[in-house]
Amino acid sequence: MSWNKWTRGPVAALAVCVLLPFAAVACTTGEAHGGTVSPSPVGKVLDNTDETGRNLREVPGENAPEVAVEVIPDSADGWDVRLSFRHFRCSAPGTRPAAAIGRGLAHLFVDGRRVARLHGPAYHLAAGRVPQGTHQITARLYADDGTVWAVRGKPVETTVDITVSDAEADATRQPAKTASSGAGG
Repeated sequence: MSWNKWTRGPVAALAVCVLLPFAAVACTTGEAHGGTVSPSPVGKVLDNTDETGRNLREVPGENAPEVAVEVIPDSADGWDVRLSFRHFRCSAPGTRPAAAIGRGLAHLFVDGRRVARLHGPAYHLAAGRVPQGTHQITARLYADDGTVWAVRGKPVETTVDITVSDAEADATRQPAKTASSGAGG
């Protein structure tokens, strides 16, 4: 991890960004389907669940899906979340709700609360979702049957921290007082 300092005029925020050396892979629009977990020849469905109650689907570490996350402040007082995938792509609309290795979608969490189902590698996180303080942003990969991709009993996910300073929080509450200079980086 490395610390980056981002500045928007008088508004400052520190963001910890993790960008693993993955090639960015765009996803097609798709959506995982809810329902019961059916047996699949892909991996092994474990009794363990994530905090949302979804069963983990264990796959070997070699060629397992991976996700990297980069979170940077944008010029509109929000945050741009960018995902990079390895051995993973998002499923197309209407995909059958069955697990297929390296397919599915990502869910985005802020401090453990799901804020989005991601059908592609980019998402705009509104400033109001991250008030003053340090927050954890997590991207987790799910199969189309709703199970969580897992390796060695752990969900396939990446978490980064972002810290919003006092000035950032004040600007979020009073955007008219923010300077209109460009984003630094």
